[in-house]
Amino acid sequence: MVIETKDFVKLAEDATQELLDWAKEIEQSDATVFERAEALATKLGAHYHRQNGLTEIGFWAPELTGEIMRPRDIYLEVFTPLEEIDWRSPMQTTHFRRDCLRLKQQGEFFWGAIEGMQAGTKDRPGCFYWLRYYNQKGQLQTIRDMMPYSLPFGIFAPAELYDMESLQANREDMEYLRRTSRANGDEEVPRVGAPVAILQLHIGTASRSGTIAGLTEIYRQISRKIRENIPLTPAEECYVGYDAVQLLPIEPPIEYRQNYQQESEFFLFADKESDRKARILPPLNRSPIKLLKPNTQDWGYDVPILGSSATNPAILQSLRPDELIDFIATLHNFPTGPIQIIYDLVYGHADNQAELLINRQYLKGPNMYGQDLNHQLPTVRAIFLELQRRKINTGADGIRVDGGQDFRFFNPLSGRVEQDDAYLLAMSDLVQEINGCQRLLFTIYEDGRPWPEEGWEEKSTYRELIELKPESYQWGPLIFAHNTPTLTGFWERKWRRVCEVIQMGDRWITGCGNHDTLRRGSQVDPSKPINWRLGENLTEVIRHAYDNQAVTLWVYGFSPGLPMDFINCTTRSPWMFFRNTDDRYGVKVISEEMGFLDWQISPEFYDREWVFPRVKSLGFKTLEQLRAFGRFLEETILERNYDLLEVIQTFHSLIKNDRIDISDTDLFFMKFLDTPEIISYIRKLNVERFKKFAQMFMEDCYEVCNVSHYLEDLNPDNTEFNLKLRQFRRDRSWLNGNLKATDRFNKISEGDRTIFYGIRSNPENPTEQIAMVAHLEGEPFEITLGDWLQLDMSEWTVDLASVGLNDNNNLADLRCFNLANSQALLLKPIQKSED
Repeated sequence: MVIETKDFVKLAEDATQELLDWAKEIEQSDATVFERAEALATKLGAHYHRQNGLTEIGFWAPELTGEIMRPRDIYLEVFTPLEEIDWRSPMQTTHFRRDCLRLKQQGEFFWGAIEGMQAGTKDRPGCFYWLRYYNQKGQLQTIRDMMPYSLPFGIFAPAELYDMESLQANREDMEYLRRTSRANGDEEVPRVGAPVAILQLHIGTASRSGTIAGLTEIYRQISRKIRENIPLTPAEECYVGYDAVQLLPIEPPIEYRQNYQQESEFFLFADKESDRKARILPPLNRSPIKLLKPNTQDWGYDVPILGSSATNPAILQSLRPDELIDFIATLHNFPTGPIQIIYDLVYGHADNQAELLINRQYLKGPNMYGQDLNHQLPTVRAIFLELQRRKINTGADGIRVDGGQDFRFFNPLSGRVEQDDAYLLAMSDLVQEINGCQRLLFTIYEDGRPWPEEGWEEKSTYRELIELKPESYQWGPLIFAHNTPTLTGFWERKWRRVCEVIQMGDRWITGCGNHDTLRRGSQVDPSKPINWRLGENLTEVIRHAYDNQAVTLWVYGFSPGLPMDFINCTTRSPWMFFRNTDDRYGVKVISEEMGFLDWQISPEFYDREWVFPRVKSLGFKTLEQLRAFGRFLEETILERNYDLLEVIQTFHSLIKNDRIDISDTDLFFMKFLDTPEIISYIRKLNVERFKKFAQMFMEDCYEVCNVSHYLEDLNPDNTEFNLKLRQFRRDRSWLNGNLKATDRFNKISEGDRTIFYGIRSNPENPTEQIAMVAHLEGEPFEITLGDWLQLDMSEWTVDLASVGLNDNNNLADLRCFNLANSQALLLKPIQKSED
């Protein structure tokens, strides 16, 4: 369908001059260098103004100040869609008018007020734009908008101009935002209060569609049932009882690259000749462009920084920013009370793809993740904070700062590498403003300093940011990635940290299962002492370890702090690190994730038709075959120092006389590869085929990790138990605080057994008490809680017990009863009659 557009796109000279004067006044002011950069950053990017129809555009391009450019070498290229775009279509070709015009350069900045640019809405596509120039070698280069509002076709495509004024004006949660923001006359901007319990979600795997719209539909369905008093399903129970949802990063991730090319794989010029002519004779009235719906799959932490103000288009079913706002409003208007949204922000590092997208001043140099970011350069620092401001202005209530220990710099005055705590605090003190409503956000820091120093797990206090900003929270020691509850003796070894949680954990995020710990659980060497009381095989062990009723009861029913669950743990779904965007390191990455097959995939599960279909098409028909291939890859890639050609040669050397020869090795497991189909595949292995295998493996794992596949298998008693514990916590907010002098907590260690027990009182109402006992590990044990806590058990009754614990009246006599591994219960005093 043809759509109406302006006949031209041109520079509005008077409005542009006003913009230049504004910028010049700031640059010549008495403000500090950083304050000037902060002010200028607010107008970088593209901003559509409904009142006059103009679009203000600004680019910071220091890389152009030293270049010798011809007058027409630097230009803004604008793509105006001439037809409707089907945002749900996987592939389409759409015609655009292409206009090129010159912005005004002022120092390191390019500014312009543009007339005729169409702004996008939920139902209408906007103009796409970027800045282009030819370098001294005559090569065409692109400068993309660092902080766009919409990137429907990914980070390498031009950004879309969007009508943010209309989007914000029409949001449906303004009553909630007004209620929680600064009122007229208040001097201080209020900070959003801490929630009681957090649910961690990865958008791509938390619903059947793997999109934000899919999650919105889940919560709308639950809302309807609650309003109509319809019982929830066990699956739905896993999504409720929390008053906050923390999303793994939703920023646009890196994309698949071959030979590190800079062209977009989702926004393709269908006619190369028209692409060339457009740069010579603009405007070009009908330029065909092939549009592909982004299909990147990533766990979220592989970010290029560019575009962090927008949302990953691969998790937007509609490719429109409105989808995120609708989800947020659905949670803010939840019938049992608002559910907060917490964004997981990654500003401590950038993936190496950032080198293709942003200028070198943003980057300090390589690190183990990719690139260190140059927070110390005033303009870069200001732009990063502006990126965050635009992101949180979508309606977030809180932020989690990823990798706080990575914000470091060399201080020439002290001669030492120091933590940039000032920047971390500034992230927390950024004011959100939506339609005049101002708030400071609830803040969580993940900070394991002195990581990566040897022994950091034991040295870290996990309190540095809490001490600098007492109203903030940090990830506590029991929720970090190095925790492995699948191993025998884990809770005994962690007793020091357990005591720290009890004594000073009121500002720690607590719990055991999250995206990091569950992923690391698959990397545990199966030859280590496994706690086989958790299950009969590794798959049962890991699922029971991270969704353990004794641990959950201790965390929710007794411990200080702020509990957090991960949906893949509570639904007993697989999880791993995945990305289908890595051409350079893809094989190395999957070699480090092969433990996933041992820990989270069973032979019976692998045999299902929909499980690993891509890898099966290569000849790996059984799990034993894929495990053998993966194990040999894991060992060989380490021995060959990640040299892929040498790894391939080693695989080829296995074949002798059309058979897999293991006579000279102890790799007995390689016998599973001795099939004609797999031998043929190994014989044809080359670099490109290996990279393709890595991509197929990751895409199969991504599908396997979607929780929708496991919801029908949930035990309703387990989901009900977990939900009751969350409600128990919400009804007793005083549990968030540290234990007082009159409270008690201890453990019993006898043989292989570890039993936690204790008693707490409400500081404001000492008659409100709870007692707890939890069997964390070992053989069954006889519990005499009255003796341990000097209580008359005839005055106590069971409040909540593990599933099946009270069957057959097993708890009839609370003076003495047995607990088995992973069983626990909460008790409360019997209410005495007024008479």
